[in-house]
Amino acid sequence: MTNEDNFDPNELIKDGSDATFMADVVEASKTVPVIVDFWAPWCGPCRQLGPALEKVVQKAAGKVRMVKINVDENPGISGQLQVRSIPAVFAFKDGKPVDGFAGALPTSQLQSFVDKLTGDMDVDKEVQQLVDRANKSLELGDMGGAAQDFAAALGLNDKSPQALAGMARVYLANSDLQGAKSVLAMVAEEDLNDASVKGAQQALELAQNAPSDDELGSLLDAVKNNPTDWQARYALAEALSGTGKIEAAIEELFVILEADLNWNDQAARKMLLKLFDVAGATSEVTASGRRRLSSLLFN
Repeated sequence: MTNEDNFDPNELIKDGSDATFMADVVEASKTVPVIVDFWAPWCGPCRQLGPALEKVVQKAAGKVRMVKINVDENPGISGQLQVRSIPAVFAFKDGKPVDGFAGALPTSQLQSFVDKLTGDMDVDKEVQQLVDRANKSLELGDMGGAAQDFAAALGLNDKSPQALAGMARVYLANSDLQGAKSVLAMVAEEDLNDASVKGAQQALELAQNAPSDDELGSLLDAVKNNPTDWQARYALAEALSGTGKIEAAIEELFVILEADLNWNDQAARKMLLKLFDVAGATSEVTASGRRRLSSLLFN
């Protein structure tokens, strides 16, 4: 007999209270996971989240239960759990809170939340899908979307090197070098050689050496005044990459490479490969850049 067979379908979703919390949530979660939805009648997002979450719970067919608690009428438990805003959702398992979130979420994320709780989720696959989508958002300049998906991926696996590296890139895009540094410090030692981590670390190093506006202006003037001054153009590529303008930096390097592939002991080519790592192996910037480089090397 499975856990869900032990419960009446009518008991899958119920109203709870401070008085019944121990029985409805803590004790019940020792048999089947229980989701607690803290809400209030005046809360607009609560009216959106509640019905959506109920549908996902019903779809789980007994693998999880849901208890709804009105915080206005039952301030005790919400106070103990330090609920600061609503809607707030907690997941209990084996008598203890094991997961949760605040605010309304789209149905897809609610499904992932429940699937993780019931063990129906392929966590690695879900993390990879979130990271892939976040990287695409990052490439398109949608920092909010990227941050949301990277955060969701870390919610499933807080050690994911790809998600940590991606979140560091979001911080860098917002000129928050300390935030990026703090996130990269969370990467496990065994993951330090991960390509995405190394790329994010290199991006941080470039940002830490970013030039001032005056320095960048001087380099732009130097290249304009002498377009074949490869050393000045190389320095400009370094400066541009330090300010996060990877595509512009790559273009400057290709000007050098198209004139002299082996200039300065292949310095431009070496930097180009480094910028491919910074941009990310799957980015269009890297893909198109590698095609251009191959064309120069083999034609």
